[in-house]
Amino acid sequence: MIFQPVLHIFLLLLLFAPVAFIIVRMLVRPSRSGTGPLLWSLRLVMLLACFVMLLRPGIPGGATQTLATDTDIVIAVDTTASIVAEDWNGEAPRLEGVRADVQEIVDAYPGARFALITFDASAELRMPLTTDATALMSSLEILQPEVTTRSQGSSIGIASGLLDETLANAAESAPDRARMVFYLGDGEQTVASDPESFEGSAEYVDGGAVLGYGTAEGGPMRVTSGGFDDGSEYIEYQGEQALSVIDETNLQTIADDLGVALEVRSADAEITLPEAPTTTTNYAESGEVGNVTELYWIPALIVVALLGFELARATMFIAQLRGMTTRGGDA
Repeated sequence: MIFQPVLHIFLLLLLFAPVAFIIVRMLVRPSRSGTGPLLWSLRLVMLLACFVMLLRPGIPGGATQTLATDTDIVIAVDTTASIVAEDWNGEAPRLEGVRADVQEIVDAYPGARFALITFDASAELRMPLTTDATALMSSLEILQPEVTTRSQGSSIGIASGLLDETLANAAESAPDRARMVFYLGDGEQTVASDPESFEGSAEYVDGGAVLGYGTAEGGPMRVTSGGFDDGSEYIEYQGEQALSVIDETNLQTIADDLGVALEVRSADAEITLPEAPTTTTNYAESGEVGNVTELYWIPALIVVALLGFELARATMFIAQLRGMTTRGGDA
């Protein structure tokens, strides 16, 4: 039996000792009613049960299997206006699919370090490598595309330099860790120049994927102002709604540069993620991690039962008092 108290043991004793003293004194005090000692005995049991519950007793020897992915994962997300083109799962913005797929990536590689790069007219490292997957998802939840009025076209390879720098720094600081890259975008090049190459990053990449979003028919894009209250207007081109379409050829080029596979995503198909590099460790193979079987719920049940008894008793007394009041009024 082991104990993991929620507070220091001496602080618990300081809190419970005065109450225990009062209960014991009432217990040994002569009572005209035979129920007095019984009630105070039950209250002493309830106090002791609370004390034991806060000590958090447990039995050692339970076991859990854990996975740790000693991998650095860089996620590059397209944040041009096309990321909210409404052709995901019918008419939903593509960004919904991006968020869902990043969550799948996080779940597939527990313990990995994640970095987030976004790119539109320029590339930005939104989050450096961290094991805080919650921070990554929070960043994606508040992620908004570039402001429509400031958009002057963008290159799908604008993040190549920043990705190369991020991977190189990761390799220098932790050479024993593997590195994976996930590029999420539609491959639509909206500037006249050719897209930058990602070949320079290939030497640092041990796995990953290029995830493509969009359809050949294309989806309309709402006007964005940089806030959360964007209206219902759509971007227009030459008097008609502008449509963003996926460019699988460009996406395949990026995949080839990085040495990873291309997967065109759709809402009705589950994402297929590559196996983590060999640095993934299943600790259960070299010995299971010790755990504790918690037992605090047993005294907690006792406390609940005795509180129920006290409430029932109080309710009964209230009912009796009301009855006496009613009879006194009738008299």
